[in-house]
Formats: sequence, structure tokens, C-alpha cells
Amino acid sequence: MSLNNGNVSRETAGQAAAASPPVPPGNPRAWVRGPKSAAPAPPRPSPAPVRATGGAAWGETRRAGTARARSRDEIGWVKAHGGAGVTSLVELLGGVDVGARWPEPARGEPHRVVLVGRTSARGLRSVSQALGALHDGKAPEGLELLAVVLVADAPGRLPLGLLRRIRVLRSVARVHRVPWIPAWRTGGRPRSVPRQLATVARLVGGGSHGEGAAP
Repeated sequence: MSLNNGNVSRETAGQAAAASPPVPPGNPRAWVRGPKSAAPAPPRPSPAPVRATGGAAWGETRRAGTARARSRDEIGWVKAHGGAGVTSLVELLGGVDVGARWPEPARGEPHRVVLVGRTSARGLRSVSQALGALHDGKAPEGLELLAVVLVADAPGRLPLGLLRRIRVLRSVARVHRVPWIPAWRTGGRPRSVPRQLATVARLVGGGSHGEGAAP
């Protein structure tokens, strides 16, 4: 009789063990409490909307300073991108280096501007973007674009594809091309001013500071 009871006890215990899930490794208390429900992740804040500011550039934020003109007729040189050649043009012809943005005449900045870019693919694309911002009304009121000046990015003739891009720019603005000037590459001043640059000087009413002008 005790053997039968022992068999029944062992059989009952085996059934109970089979019915119970296996104990996972790790902390048994955690298993007793059961798995914790994952807390929902807090919602990410939505990005703040980008607001256009008056006079902001087409690709850069506005400078903290103000490029004030000394007179109402002083020219503002606007670079379409970094390394456009504005610094060299200002040193040679005078005017105000506005930076990579449209100036704000209401803040005393020049209202007569010249847009400058290189003849590389990147330079022409930046000039096109700047002109698009101007024609789309994304520039301060009262600006007068005198011309677009394209400074050669390398000596020699331009590829046909770049010439076609320049032709498109000529359909929307007056375009002047400045040839390659080796002295600018080394930070010097040209001994003679190319004819194309003399034309730009007459346009902006600035006098050349070179030692002589080419005919």
C-alpha cells in the first residue's frame, strides 16, 4: 500500500512538473513577478519650422554684422559662394563686401549690388540659386542688381557645358566675365587690368587700383 502511495505521489509530482513552465535562468524573482511591460517611448518633439529671415542668404545664415554703405550709391558685392573672388574685386574696384546674402537697404546697406561667382559648375549653380531667390521675392525690397560677374576658375577656355549654363544666365541678367588673373591666385594685384574688368569698373563707377589698364 505504501508503494502504491509512493507511485501515486511520484506520478502526481511528475504531472505537476510537466504542467509547470521551465524556470528560466537568471533571477527567479523576476520570473515570479512576470515580465515587465515595456513603457511606451516618449514622443519625439517635432522640429521647429524653418522661417526665412529678411536678407538671409540662399544657402547660409545671415551675418551678425551689417555691411553699411558709406553713400547711397556705393556698390554692394554679393558672393554666390565661398571663394567667388569678391575680396579681390573690392580691393581693386572699391565697394562693400556684403557676403553670401542679399543686403538690406532698410538697414543702411547698399541697394545697388553685383552678384559674383566662379565659372565652375558649382559656381554657376550657386549663381543660379541666388538669382532664383531674387526673382522669387526672397530678397529685401529696393535692391537693384547691376550685373552678374563671373570670375574664371581656371586659365583656358570653358567647356561647352559651362558655356551653355552661362548662356542661360544671360537670359535673366546682365553677365560680365572676368578672365583668369594669375596675380589673384597668389594674393597680389594685377599689373594691368584686363579689358573685361575695366568694363566692370565702369559699370560700378569704381576706379582701378592697378598699375595700368589694358586697352
